[in-house]
Amino acid sequence: MADTLTPGVRRGYALGSVATGTFGTVPGLLLLPYLTDSLGIAAVVAGVIVFVPKAWDVVLNPIAGRISDRSPAPGGRRRPFLLKGGLALAVCFALLFAGPTGPPALAAAWVVVWFLACATAYAFFQVPYVAMPAEMTLDYAERTRLMTWRVAVLALAILLSGATAPAVVDAFGDEQTPAGYRVMGAYVALILVVGVVGAWRGTRDAPEHRVETAGGTLRDQLRLVSASRDFRVLLLTFVLQAMGVGAMLAGVAYVADDLLDSAAASTILFAAFVGPALLVTPLWERHAARRGKRSGYLIASTFLVVGALLLLVARAELTAVVYVAAAIVGIGYAGAQVFPMAMLPDVAAEDALTSGENRIGVFTGVWTAGETLGLAIGPGLFALVLAIGGYVSSTDGSAEQPDSALTAIALGFSVVPAVLIAASMLFLRRYALDADLTTHP
Repeated sequence: MADTLTPGVRRGYALGSVATGTFGTVPGLLLLPYLTDSLGIAAVVAGVIVFVPKAWDVVLNPIAGRISDRSPAPGGRRRPFLLKGGLALAVCFALLFAGPTGPPALAAAWVVVWFLACATAYAFFQVPYVAMPAEMTLDYAERTRLMTWRVAVLALAILLSGATAPAVVDAFGDEQTPAGYRVMGAYVALILVVGVVGAWRGTRDAPEHRVETAGGTLRDQLRLVSASRDFRVLLLTFVLQAMGVGAMLAGVAYVADDLLDSAAASTILFAAFVGPALLVTPLWERHAARRGKRSGYLIASTFLVVGALLLLVARAELTAVVYVAAAIVGIGYAGAQVFPMAMLPDVAAEDALTSGENRIGVFTGVWTAGETLGLAIGPGLFALVLAIGGYVSSTDGSAEQPDSALTAIALGFSVVPAVLIAASMLFLRRYALDADLTTHP
């Protein structure tokens, strides 16, 4: 049975990407340099700090999915979690950058505690949010249209938060001044509130196709979810790509400061990255309608690899080339969000239809856990590359970096993501559900 959502519901659902895009971008962009260049924490330790709280979501997200699967709320199985989890996330994010500046051990402990709190709150927002499309519509093409709206808003959120958060830091100090980070934390918290409340209100009239909640323990449901071959290959693809994107996000501030020698470069990089994404997202939707989602995902991934490899030349004298490469990455990134976000509900809904039981929350819990883990490992890998290159941490960002550290920044920003994304394509080629759904809508 096919069903079409109203434009208002599509737009309302898409507003949730203001929150997911902002929280997925700003910590990856600013947390590592905040730790190394403002708090004076060594790169390896900073990498662990960024990684550990997000790794917690690997355990928590499937649990959050299972809890939302079993929710009896009359206003919608998932919607109440959007408001509660999202508002808690905003509060915790503001506190994340509001801690002490020393000694380093105390400052590091503060960041770990509040980043862990952010990860916990985000799990109870993100997992129900990602689960909703599989229950909002049963139509294969409608899910792609819904994700097109979501990715368009996601791109705007990335541009807004990624370009303005560093600017707020600089306006109230600079990238080595804690006061600037504290104001930025409050500013980003307000953006999160807008996305959270918008999604909660905007989906109040969304349909909900419920099936019987699956019985058995969480372990039983995880075992059944992992038995889905299409889900496994799609998840591995997305996690590897999240690792690559996470490494690139972590490297933006370092590339701007140490390779391009421009405080404005991080904002321009984001504009070059997101601008094309806004333009090509509708084109990716058309490709999905004509040739399927897997085909589009493979092509988008190829754009990501090519653009990432071109970023290896990041130097002040080749700034224009760097911005072109960022635009190529942006074209690929738009498709690499539209297609998997539309393919995940296909897999989860297909399982619900064939089994007659609702495991959608468990599917999305495992998915978002994998995404979060990938986005945590990526900055950790970048930090490891920095450490191997001999990057010198400081409390004011004035340390002179050796040539080996500059090379490490370039490699971590380009080659590492390119290799991860290229490897992901080997798994993506094994995805088979797309052809079945296109033939039998």
